[in-house]
Formats: sequence, C-alpha cells, structure tokens
Amino acid sequence: MLEINNLVVAYGGIQALKGINLSVEQGKIVALIGANGAGKSTTLKSIVGLVKPVSGSIVYEGKDLLKVSTKDMVRHGLTLVPEGRKIFPDLTVLENLNIGAFCRSDTKDINRDRDWVYELFPILKERNWQLAGTLSGGEQQMLAVGRALMSRPRLLMMDEPSLGLAPLIVKNIFSIIREIHEQQGVTILLIEQNANVSLKIADKGYVIETGMIKLEGTGQELLVNEEVKKAYLGEAH
Repeated sequence: MLEINNLVVAYGGIQALKGINLSVEQGKIVALIGANGAGKSTTLKSIVGLVKPVSGSIVYEGKDLLKVSTKDMVRHGLTLVPEGRKIFPDLTVLENLNIGAFCRSDTKDINRDRDWVYELFPILKERNWQLAGTLSGGEQQMLAVGRALMSRPRLLMMDEPSLGLAPLIVKNIFSIIREIHEQQGVTILLIEQNANVSLKIADKGYVIETGMIKLEGTGQELLVNEEVKKAYLGEAH
C-alpha cells in the first residue's frame, strides 16, 4: 500500500534520513518507533509533502506522493493525525469534525460517519457544542482522531498519539486505534516513542535510530528483542 525506498532527507546539509526503506501492507498496523530526533517525524513529513527528500521514492497505491498535493492525498484516502493534535481551538467539536470531511459531499454518509465517531468517543458527543480549545488533552486527542476518521481514510497515519497523555488515557486511545482497525479495516501507520503500547498492537514494527532503520520485525518479535527491551522498554539485561 505504501512503499518508501532509499529515502534521504537533509536539513542544511545534515542528513536526517539516510536511505531508509519502509513498507506498509494494506490492512495492517505498522509502528515506527525511535527516540526523539531519530527521524520519525521527518519520515512522516516526507510522506505528506511537508519536507522534500534529497532522493528516494514514496509510493502510495501506485501513486508517486512526491508529485501529489495534500488535498489529493486526502481524496485518495491518506490522512494524518498530527503530533500535538492541532485541533482548531476556537471552533466547536462538531465544526472540527465537519472540517475532517471537507473533501466529501454525501451528507448522509458524512452524518453516518460522524455517528460512528460519537460511538467510538461518547465524550465528543457530550461536548458537541463545546469549543475544542477547552477540552482536556485526552479529549483533544480523541477529537483529532475523530476528525481524521471523517475523511474516511484507507491509510491513517498517527504522529505520537500518546504524547503528553496520562497512562490510562493512552491505554484507552490505543484500544480505540485497535477498534478502528478491526471494525473498518483501516491500515494504520503509528509514529511513536512509546514502544510498549505501539508494538503490542502492531502487526509489523520498525526501529529508527539516527536516520536509519536499525531493526524490523513483527510487533511481538520486537517486544522481546533484547536491544529493543534495553533501549525502549526500560529493561536491562
């Protein structure tokens, strides 16, 4: 579904990505884990066109993403939940959700998907007319995910969904991510520092360090990998 080949990205002559290769198979959850500054967000920014690579290719369902506009990406089913939520604080919950459907025209389908979002996140229905900026951090993350779902994505990319959230909220968010995947068959690319929660739900995982993919395998394989356990799971052996 998504293929990244030999991707090189540089900032001011310093390579942030050093020829990485990564693939996301349709219908799977894939996690890209690594420390802060390892190149996770740069990878994501390259996919959505915020950063122009020096070389390499990014292909989504046969389309060269380096030649596709952001709006066309959404039309083709590729959607991002950005780091830090990036909700519209001065708009209501409902208005934020409606913005997620900006590329769609069928009102009946849009209303049906909004009802589904409210089923996933009942608190959003309760807060329907509340300004998004007054929501808690966890509620804003739920709104960011719900807004992305309103575009009816086939590939949902999530940048640090656990960032700044309490452990109980993180557990709830990741439970819902799994539910989205299972109910709708949405393919998911997770960009995360929290290796434990992301690898537990991932079909496949990649470990990125200093702009290079160091390890890859199934989520379960990486969870028991000694290098991963020592570096990312707080286990010394």
